Amino acid sequence: MNDLSTSLTVLSAMITPAVLILASGSLILATSQRLGRVIERARKLTSELREHAQKQAGNQDDQLLTEERRVLFAQLNRAAKRARFLQYAMTCLYITLSIFVATSVAIAIVAVLGLSYTWIPLAFGIAGIALLFYASLLLIGESRVALSAVDEEMKFALYISQAQVQPTHKSIKQE
Repeated sequence: MNDLSTSLTVLSAMITPAVLILASGSLILATSQRLGRVIERARKLTSELREHAQKQAGNQDDQLLTEERRVLFAQLNRAAKRARFLQYAMTCLYITLSIFVATSVAIAIVAVLGLSYTWIPLAFGIAGIALLFYASLLLIGESRVALSAVDEEMKFALYISQAQVQPTHKSIKQE
């Protein structure tokens, strides 16, 4: 490894995983923020359920309270499911980041020592890409759960507005 072009080639090969490291880091940051929002949402839902339990049924519309409680429990369940998706995605992304760093190190070791084990950095790279793909699938799953939560929340908002207009209530489950 005496000449400059060989050194630059090795250095370029080592830097190539940096793009994937940057992508993984960006996903880690975004996923951390999403997880924080889900945790805050779960805390808010828990607080609302606590307040709900303290309301006196005699002073409130029982059917509306029952429906609201059902929606809150469903929302809390979805928040827990989202948190699990995000936790698994974060774990995959951290492992992915480590694998891409290992890829760079393996490229350097193979090149500097002149080893014929070029399959090692390739295996690391493929494993990192596969985990990045899996983490992306987990994030898509979490997004779908979030969309269903928003959809149910909107249905409940429509239910409340209809309940205020019409004296009889029908469950949003029937729609």
